[in-house]
Amino acid sequence: MKVVVTGTRGFPDVQGGVEKHCEKLYTHLAERGCEIIVFTRKPYVSPGINKYKGITLIPVNCPRNKFLEAFVHTLKCIFKAWRLKCDILHIHAIGPSFFTPLARILGMTVVVTTHGPDYKREKWSLPAKVFLEFCEKMGMTFANEIIAISNNIAEDIKKKYIRNPVIIPNGVEIPMLANTEHILEKYELQKMKYILEVGRIVPEKGCHDLIEAFVKGKFKDVKLVIAGDADHHDKYSNELKTKASQLSNVVLTGFLTEQPLQELYSHAALFVLPSYYEGLPIALLEAMSYGLSCIASGIPANRNVPLDEKRFFKEGDIKSIVSHIEDFLSKEWDEKDREEQVRMIYALYNWEKIADETLEVYKSIVSRGMDTKISEKGITR
Repeated sequence: MKVVVTGTRGFPDVQGGVEKHCEKLYTHLAERGCEIIVFTRKPYVSPGINKYKGITLIPVNCPRNKFLEAFVHTLKCIFKAWRLKCDILHIHAIGPSFFTPLARILGMTVVVTTHGPDYKREKWSLPAKVFLEFCEKMGMTFANEIIAISNNIAEDIKKKYIRNPVIIPNGVEIPMLANTEHILEKYELQKMKYILEVGRIVPEKGCHDLIEAFVKGKFKDVKLVIAGDADHHDKYSNELKTKASQLSNVVLTGFLTEQPLQELYSHAALFVLPSYYEGLPIALLEAMSYGLSCIASGIPANRNVPLDEKRFFKEGDIKSIVSHIEDFLSKEWDEKDREEQVRMIYALYNWEKIADETLEVYKSIVSRGMDTKISEKGITR
């Protein structure tokens, strides 16, 4: 089965939840015998990498611009996919799904994975939010099949578009704990003496709230580490970096992968996710897969993750963030707790299971074949 993928910036070593999702999913599908071709965005990927773990990577040029890059890139990729005569075109995220009707008119079988209503992100202006919601409508109306990464996203799609998405979550691979401390030495960190957040530096991730809480909490002998960077540097990211540079107990590492990130996860005292918006938070799942004690904002997407209710705080509530950090830094978290959490995460979010479920979606719509056609009102079967 030939599967062509668009909607991701690409991989390996490209920041973003969709990027991590695609890297892991398609690696496993390639192992299952699928021919996987991923169109990547040229400004983000390392030149010269055309093969990755059995996947063909085709870089396609596009402007590195948050308003235009997904639109321009996806339009180019639709026609490239058509020429490749794929069995499945898999589009990720609602912005790129704007072109679902075009792909259907060209005769392609389309799966759209919605990673969440991106129009709720703070970075978008009102016109951009309206356009993104229209993109969502195009994808949810005209796709042969829809995958949603969480229950709350699926329920929203059911209510708005009278479609029943297949729910297939993000996943994690259970890691080995690092026994090295190179990144800790670089930033003068001590094991179990720092709090960790991992994610992009954008308003909806709540990095500013965590820094404010850390300053107000006056935590002794503990540092705050934020591992991530902005996709597009703007006023928000520049101001946050300036503020962090003035605080001796706050460390911004920039975007990290592989061993440096493994070391940070392995040796942290507590993981905090103060976000206002998520699809299904891969960073939180990763932290839990390391057996880390975790707390998070109580938004619906985070509540899809099986954390104890006491570990959720009100998003944007600095006092609540401070009190939760104080509480869970002092609360005992032993090896038994770690092992139980890791077992639970593996049972619910392992990539082997996720790849099998995705392959079943592909097989199902290919077997339906010509029974599905496009019409003026959407999809008829």
